[in-house]
Amino acid sequence: MDRVNISVGQQALHDAFGLTTVSFGYLLGAYSWTYAMLQLPAGVLLDRLGLRRVGVVSTFLWTVASFATAAATGLISLFSSRLLLGVGEASIFPMNAKAIGHWFPEHERSLPTAFFDSAAKFSPALGIPFVGLLLLHFGWRISFASTGVLSLIYFVLFATIYRNPADDPHLSASERAYIEQDRKVENTSSDNSTTTMGWLIRQRKIIGLTIGFATYNYSFYLFLTWLPSYAARGLHLSPTHAVWAASIPWFFAGIVELAVAGWLDALIRHGHDAGRVRQRVLLVGMICGLGVVGPALTQNPILSLLSLSVGIGGLSAAAPVGWSLPGILVAPSSTGRVGGIMNFGSQFAAISAPIFTGYLIKWSHSYGPAFALAGFFLLIGILSYVVLLGKIERIDLSETGSESL
Repeated sequence: MDRVNISVGQQALHDAFGLTTVSFGYLLGAYSWTYAMLQLPAGVLLDRLGLRRVGVVSTFLWTVASFATAAATGLISLFSSRLLLGVGEASIFPMNAKAIGHWFPEHERSLPTAFFDSAAKFSPALGIPFVGLLLLHFGWRISFASTGVLSLIYFVLFATIYRNPADDPHLSASERAYIEQDRKVENTSSDNSTTTMGWLIRQRKIIGLTIGFATYNYSFYLFLTWLPSYAARGLHLSPTHAVWAASIPWFFAGIVELAVAGWLDALIRHGHDAGRVRQRVLLVGMICGLGVVGPALTQNPILSLLSLSVGIGGLSAAAPVGWSLPGILVAPSSTGRVGGIMNFGSQFAAISAPIFTGYLIKWSHSYGPAFALAGFFLLIGILSYVVLLGKIERIDLSETGSESL
């Protein structure tokens, strides 16, 4: 929600600071600059310092950043607060992927992964109308401050509740034995050694995962940053109708993600080949994601929103598979690094999407080319998953120079 509040506030920020369409695109991407730069260091810190230490510091920083945005007095302070937000949130998704690896056996990871990733869909679904209505009735500063309050609540909850399995006093003996048994199976080979960042970056499967996930992230950030503006200006809806219309694809995406992830875990538990099931969901979801080109083909609001819903719904079905792969391709000791690599690459797309879109809207006076470009990138992502990632299985470490880094 503290990512989507900027996109909802375009007109208010234009009135307050004189932001043009292009400068607004840069502001939308500012968060991703620091977020991207810290992905690889965040992965190393997670593997070395652990989830809890990194998580507490991260959630505190992004809480401060959320309140700082509400208090911005000019463009410099506005951009600075978004840069700080990227610092605070940089470790969160790799941290979530690593936590899933700690708490769940491999055959149960799709659904819990979908829970944390679908929150990134339900939050704009709820956040766009929530922030938008606050903005319309109380002004943009109150709408930004509200996300700061929510961030503060999460900081308190995380610091109070989260523990790794080994440190959780409420974990029963049977649950602990179940988790430890699965980790023993995972760690029976030399895979338990921590591999170097340089070796991981060169692996074909990790390259394929990173490229494919980056193309997903381009569409995700196009939706996250420009969908409210498209609903208002591209579909010519009133401000109130626009915030509700922009939430529709996100609701659909969250529901699809949870449903597909639950079905995927059920298939794996019933004996279906886990790698094949995940690969099919990944590819079919990406193909359905091509629905993002809808606004380039129609000006009808209903058809456009339907196409966008199918597109983001398909991508959301594929997302839990993508986020579960760091815990599948490598041992738990390297999961944070692989999650950092994947998210680092995907953030170049997150930076590019709002900026490219701003320029395309300025040059073409239309939103269609921006959504068509997202569809083109998805085609590249599909090829990357097929050719480079290939079969979903643990990477053979027999030839690695596993080191202590």
